[in-house]
Amino acid sequence: MKGLYCSIFVFLIFVMVIPAISIAEDGESRLGVEVELGPVWQSRNDVRIPNNESSTRFSLVDLIDRGPYPAGRIYFSWQIKPKHGLRILLAPLSVMQQGILVSPVSFAGEDFDPSIQTEATYKFNSFRLTYRYRFLDRPRWIGWIGFTAKIRDAKIQLEQEGKSSQKTDLGFVPLLHLSMDYRLAERWRLLFDLDALAGGPGRAEDFSLKIGYQLNRHLRITGGYRTVEGGADVDAVYTFAWLHYLVVSAVCLF
Repeated sequence: MKGLYCSIFVFLIFVMVIPAISIAEDGESRLGVEVELGPVWQSRNDVRIPNNESSTRFSLVDLIDRGPYPAGRIYFSWQIKPKHGLRILLAPLSVMQQGILVSPVSFAGEDFDPSIQTEATYKFNSFRLTYRYRFLDRPRWIGWIGFTAKIRDAKIQLEQEGKSSQKTDLGFVPLLHLSMDYRLAERWRLLFDLDALAGGPGRAEDFSLKIGYQLNRHLRITGGYRTVEGGADVDAVYTFAWLHYLVVSAVCLF
């Protein structure tokens, strides 16, 4: 959770410094900060490293259970011009739990025995920069489409009675972005958000559907569901996970 605490610290600094300079001359909010928190469950988390006959495919869900585990993320958004915007996402996720393997597992060059307490670490931090274009702007509908550059900082590790092995991965993933904002009533909104790309040896999807309530001009609260799914099937790794979040968030508009 250290990454989450660091992100919250950055958010607090942002909130204290930005408001004095962020209101455009036309009075429209140009900057936004959203803090999202909630529990996450895993319905799938299958691993085989390396992805060949020397290793074992096993399930982290079976080893450490489905959850829930604490999670959070922070968005920073900047509407550069009426139709052009940027968004930064900081989404740390780290789970460390103990469980019992039900059968022998060969993972990342080490053999792990069944029926022995095993500690598993699953880290999947996501840092993204999104450019988006507002292609739809109507009284009830606002729509954005764009491109997301994602940096993935991932690690899977097993430890057992002096034995330890891990696989880390730091890489770039290009994603397509789509989001919609539908005004249900004067203060109520339905919010849809998607970063995704599928094809080749892997895929990635981050989808949320939330209800938002506008408390005032500068503050909105939201709640809903988020799911993150994806992975890769290549020579070095086989790893696919499916995560489910129940989320609440506060959105500050400046």
